[in-house]
Amino acid sequence: MPHRDSTSRLARLWKPLTVGLLLIGALVVLSPLAIAFFASLAPAGTSTFSEIFPKSPTWDNYKEAWQRGNFLLAFANSTFVALSVTGFQIITSALAGYALARLQFRGRQAILLIVLATLVIPFQILVVPIFLVLKWGHLINTYGALILPTAASGFGIFLLRQYFLTVPVELEEAAALDGANRLQILWRVMLPLSRPALVTLFLFTFIGEWNDLFKPLIFTTRPELRTVQLALSEFQEQFTNNWSLLMAAVVIATVPVVLLFLLGQRQFLRGIATTGIKN
Repeated sequence: MPHRDSTSRLARLWKPLTVGLLLIGALVVLSPLAIAFFASLAPAGTSTFSEIFPKSPTWDNYKEAWQRGNFLLAFANSTFVALSVTGFQIITSALAGYALARLQFRGRQAILLIVLATLVIPFQILVVPIFLVLKWGHLINTYGALILPTAASGFGIFLLRQYFLTVPVELEEAAALDGANRLQILWRVMLPLSRPALVTLFLFTFIGEWNDLFKPLIFTTRPELRTVQLALSEFQEQFTNNWSLLMAAVVIATVPVVLLFLLGQRQFLRGIATTGIKN
């Protein structure tokens, strides 16, 4: 009995301790964004973070940053590129992941190892051959240069392959008995059941493309193709000494991905928790 009482006491203490540690971690992670937000409300001309909470907060910095940075065009470009890359990755990852999870063919394990090997190759190492291919295809300074290099992802293929392995084979066999072919099984059975993994892939890909500066910087020079991160980089060069205006631009570029993650966090956590439990 004493041992059981001590165990229950520890269990009661463990929950608030866990919550407290998570709250501290959340505060540490969110503090930079909070500091940037409060600094963006400071009056124009503030050059240093003299006070965390400005005495005379103003929203004029956001209007000025939006206009000077031409963020409307940048948002449109980043949204189009991110959604296009995400769509391509979902299609290619679903097809390749399903083939590696269910189809039996020679060399399947070797292909899986090659897919996994691509995860450890930095994109920067491939930039020269990719640039040459894009130049050969007359795609430099086009949306194609921002979309096609990352239209397929080893991470996405592996993620969906692992999730497909958790789906019972009996569901596919029942669909096959009803006359469904492989593509119909994938579209009508596997993908609806894999929504958490698809949301996870969508969030990873969209946020990664939204925050990408490397591709727009290397593959484009036309002002009309500027993305959010490229516009933010140029904005920083122009307004280095105007911290309140610069922080307003940072918040403008950050808020969309934060909201997107908050909307899909439940499916994201479920997809992470249920992926990778089978070989």
